[in-house]
Amino acid sequence: MKVLVGVKTVIDPNVRVRIRHDGSDVDSKDLKTCINPFCEIAVEEAVRLQERGAATEVVAVSIGGAKSKDSLRTALAIGADRAIHVETDLDVQPLAVAKILKEIAERAAIDLVLLGKQAVDDDCNQVGQMLAAMQGRPQGTFASSLEVEDGVIRVVREIDGGLEMLSLALPAVVTADLRLNEPRFASMPNIMKARRKPLDVIVASDLGLDIEPRLKLVSVCEPKVRQAGEIVADVATLVNKLKEEAGVI
Repeated sequence: MKVLVGVKTVIDPNVRVRIRHDGSDVDSKDLKTCINPFCEIAVEEAVRLQERGAATEVVAVSIGGAKSKDSLRTALAIGADRAIHVETDLDVQPLAVAKILKEIAERAAIDLVLLGKQAVDDDCNQVGQMLAAMQGRPQGTFASSLEVEDGVIRVVREIDGGLEMLSLALPAVVTADLRLNEPRFASMPNIMKARRKPLDVIVASDLGLDIEPRLKLVSVCEPKVRQAGEIVADVATLVNKLKEEAGVI
């Protein structure tokens, strides 16, 4: 079973972002970036599948500019066998990402596509679902447990009402939730080995796909400052405030 893992480079969640003075976008210049945490979980799960003998090859793919290679090197250090960098300077939106992943998966004869359930920069949570629809493949989103047995992917996914169990026939698409695993720490020897693993570069325009942005960012602004709470004297006063001021009751 060949596994393709999508890897996105995002601004480090621990870094405080700045908004451009004109409110047109986030100022990402010189900000520290890292692999998207959910993508890292997906890579870890793919490597674990290989360690259990369920996967024969793990291929990491990332779409974007030069910084994407850093995230791919992280994936290789965790244990991916090889990496593919789809190079583009465009603002690649979820539909375009799904198109590119579909093309890469078909070229590499991929059996299982593993993705993070969402990226922490835009929180779109769309690529896995779009990809599965384009390929006509079964999907298991928000996976908190994953097992492979006799060519069937058994997924436990988290839903509002609790847990849902799915059996997916290969080929399939699965997106990783936070509780799927705890990614391993990439040791220095593995980081050095990652530098010798294959990292192929494909120019996005050579794929012959329409990946032009469909959505336009209008403006970006800081969230409103949260107002301080108020202590009331008794329950009657609380009920009155909820009714008259908050409109809850």
